[in-house]
Amino acid sequence: MTEHEHEHEHVRVAVIGSGFGGLGAAVRLRREGVTDFVVLERAGSVGGTWRDNSYPGCACDVPSHLYSFSFAPNPDWPRSFSGQEHIRAYLEHVTDVFGLRPHIRFDSEVKRMVWDPERLRWDIETSSGNLSADVVVSATGPLSEPRIPAVPGLDTFPGKVFHSARWDHDYDLRGRRVAMVGTGASAIQIVPAVQPLVSRLTLFQRTPPWVLPRVDRAIGGVERALHRALPFTAQLRRGLLWGVRELQVQAFTKHPGELGFVEQVAKRTMARAVKDPALRARLTPDYRIGCKRILLSSTYYPAIAQPNVDVVDGGLSEVRGSTVVAADGTEAEADAIVFGTGFHVTDMPIAERVVGAQGKTLAETWTGGMEALRGAAAAGFPNFMTLIGPNTGLGNSSMILMIESQLNYLADYLRQLDVLGGRVALDARPGAVRGWNHRVQERMKRTVWNTGGCTSWYLDANGRNTTVWPGTTAEFRRATRRVDLAEYTVLRAAPGKRSTAPHESAEVAA
Repeated sequence: MTEHEHEHEHVRVAVIGSGFGGLGAAVRLRREGVTDFVVLERAGSVGGTWRDNSYPGCACDVPSHLYSFSFAPNPDWPRSFSGQEHIRAYLEHVTDVFGLRPHIRFDSEVKRMVWDPERLRWDIETSSGNLSADVVVSATGPLSEPRIPAVPGLDTFPGKVFHSARWDHDYDLRGRRVAMVGTGASAIQIVPAVQPLVSRLTLFQRTPPWVLPRVDRAIGGVERALHRALPFTAQLRRGLLWGVRELQVQAFTKHPGELGFVEQVAKRTMARAVKDPALRARLTPDYRIGCKRILLSSTYYPAIAQPNVDVVDGGLSEVRGSTVVAADGTEAEADAIVFGTGFHVTDMPIAERVVGAQGKTLAETWTGGMEALRGAAAAGFPNFMTLIGPNTGLGNSSMILMIESQLNYLADYLRQLDVLGGRVALDARPGAVRGWNHRVQERMKRTVWNTGGCTSWYLDANGRNTTVWPGTTAEFRRATRRVDLAEYTVLRAAPGKRSTAPHESAEVAA
């Protein structure tokens, strides 16, 4: 479509993003009989974080049969933990099988979105034109905007600089001196993949991670044939994987003191690969396991122990030409700097572009920290729903389970709008949002993420955990099964006015 054709286009639902959340929403909308929707995608293909992250060694740390949609099982996963290319191919497959492509607008980045209180709709400005929507589903995800720290002198570096989520595949690392900044989930996959190629790898470690063995294996042809012929066997496999993680979460959320045994397993894994006691001491965390995300790798420690790898304590504090300087004063020469420094998680970038009923952006509303009713609805932002919103993250299981729970909530939200009839919108009551958030934060107090003695990316600038859900996925599913209208204010259009003409809106208490 041309920009002119887009100018006055109106749809019932606009979905932002085409990763797991956006594609899941699109499938659910179609299954609910809603066909008047678009998916706005800033890039030229689907996949979200699994499109953007293509660094060497990129893979998922959740088992394949659990890290997929329950309504789109894949009997042909080649490994128990899938690599990035297989997950991306799966999302392309879902897009085709469920006929989603006609709904997707590629190269359509959302620039600004404003709630129109008279027409009860969202006016959306994108890089490919403008449109409006009754309901917006934001599925931009927490792992979409790379975070690169402001390092003094970085602009003077003559070599190559890139983030793990924007990997430069045209740059050959062979024989280069590489500085790897960060020791999170991306770094522990990158280090073993590039260590054999580079002449020297300097790893800047602020805080050592807890690393457990990655029990990965190829899934044989017989197993896959069984899953194809008898789909219930794949369901059983998924159910078993889910059940184990539901049991594990009790230790994270209620009994962090019981995690000592797991720490011993991690220490033994390290001791087998790292013989140097001084290096082992620097790689051993001083916080409870699980406080930061537990990382899975059977190759990270063996790679670190190689003679061409240096582990430097402290983050990258300064760059002087081609010299990289650590916080402890250690200096090294580098041809390339790779940042594995994570994403803007607790300060969702899309929030700066969403203007609500009071004329404030979502970012301004969340100045004191993100909070949303049941992880989805923010007060003052009618008919706007966030997938993977505040406190819906997981420290030990599959985010797809949380996404599908939120899709149940979205489906009931749309049903409630239909039942109410006419031009109508739902706005989360501030008291309901506060009440939900208070309950979540109270439960958070005894979890390992708050008591484990670490500072993690789960915590916002105020030290509050606005990222993780402090319970089981089953509890969250129960909490999001239905929309409780008592938690919302119902906004109605003034009678006798069409939605295309300006009119007053009247608030009606639910």
